[in-house]
Amino acid sequence: MNNHDKISILQINDSHGYLRPHDELYFKDGKEIYKEAGGYARIAWLFNETRKENPEGTIILDNGDTIHGTYLAIKNRGRDMVPILNELGLDGMTAHWEFAYGPKEVKAIEQKLNFPMLAINCYYNHNDELFFNPYIILKRLDYEIGIMGIACNIIDKTMPPEFSEGVYFTLGKKELPMYIRELNEKGVDLIIVLSHLGYPQELQLAKETDGIDILLSGHTHNRVYNPVIENNAIIIQSGCHGSFVGKLNLFLEDGKIKSYEHHLIDINSEINEDPKVKNMIEQLYAPHKKILETNIGETKTGLHRYNVMESTMDNLLLESIIMASKRKIAFSNGWRYGAPVPPREIILNDIWNIVPTNPPISVCDISGEHLWNMMEENLEHTFSRDPYNQMGGYVKRCQGIHVYFKVENPEGKRIQEFFVGNDRLDLKKIYKASYLTEQGIPKKYGFNHERLEIKAVDALRHFIEKKSPLRIEKNNSIVPI
Repeated sequence: MNNHDKISILQINDSHGYLRPHDELYFKDGKEIYKEAGGYARIAWLFNETRKENPEGTIILDNGDTIHGTYLAIKNRGRDMVPILNELGLDGMTAHWEFAYGPKEVKAIEQKLNFPMLAINCYYNHNDELFFNPYIILKRLDYEIGIMGIACNIIDKTMPPEFSEGVYFTLGKKELPMYIRELNEKGVDLIIVLSHLGYPQELQLAKETDGIDILLSGHTHNRVYNPVIENNAIIIQSGCHGSFVGKLNLFLEDGKIKSYEHHLIDINSEINEDPKVKNMIEQLYAPHKKILETNIGETKTGLHRYNVMESTMDNLLLESIIMASKRKIAFSNGWRYGAPVPPREIILNDIWNIVPTNPPISVCDISGEHLWNMMEENLEHTFSRDPYNQMGGYVKRCQGIHVYFKVENPEGKRIQEFFVGNDRLDLKKIYKASYLTEQGIPKKYGFNHERLEIKAVDALRHFIEKKSPLRIEKNNSIVPI
């Protein structure tokens, strides 16, 4: 095949505001290892090199979870990232944690971007009109390429209510065939779906929906080294934190994909840095460098949240909540984002990465029955047999309880044993619990909900300074049997 038949698609997903290089977790010889990875200056250089190689045939897309997740991203509600994103030359993106700033702010940011945000499944409450454009059509070489977006559908279902004020989200399953027909009627040669539903959901969606050529997957932080083919759709996902970029070269003939090649590119120090983007990032970082690099302690164990059931990073967070709240039980959401911290000194930037929203710690009273039902609901959201009912995150992070469950059991019937401390759960007893946000304990569970004055970052800092050097281990809080 000659170069004129090649379309190069570059994907980033779930970068979560990691503008600068950071520590990343890898697996080698059955062991966890940590290496530096990522950085938008390296990503920009890679994008530019690909455009030089294939100037008329390159498409660059972002699956969202982009402008939220680090101190630099959130300090000005995502807006400081806009000039850097505009420098990357993206062709489009969809959304998830972008809505943490509220829909009005998302719309204001979209208007400053030099590329469109796309979603076929986000609507205004008051008139059922689409919040974003559903698709774009790009001309590459002699081909018309339709690109449609699907935003994360759990924003108005499991996330704080201010994230979805005035808007609602559907799965996109009903809308997708309609827009595929519309694009085909307009004569496109290829259809790319840019989705933030999650890998299990997107595999199911591709299986049920004809006419998708490429599906760029997001949300679940999968490192897909080899594309999956489902109902003729080529599906990839490319890790998280900007640690990887997915590159998919399509070789076309008469508007049809004849072959393809894929690389999950590790964004490491072997990749050069674009000097302009690097300078933009360092200028943004410079006023905060001194405080963010403040040494607050040391960890002897690696901290990360790359485990579905329980993680050392979240156990650190939960122990901090317990110390601050003086409660014996703590819950937080099973967040996926948050760059790992290898055994080393801990700086303030590390704890902002753990919980960039910095919410206040909350407390409540909660019955044993509510604890049981809440955990059953969460297990269903994580392991539902129907991918469309999976609404994670990972399993809810817990401290002070021990739950033993059967993954394979149906909804509401997974938990086999439930202990609070060393005692079997009493369904009628009232327990005192602490938590972060409604994703920790939803309002429908418990009573006497109260926000404390102390926030998560301060609680983490106080705990680390008091307990350093840290040795955080797993406690068998959630155990599949």
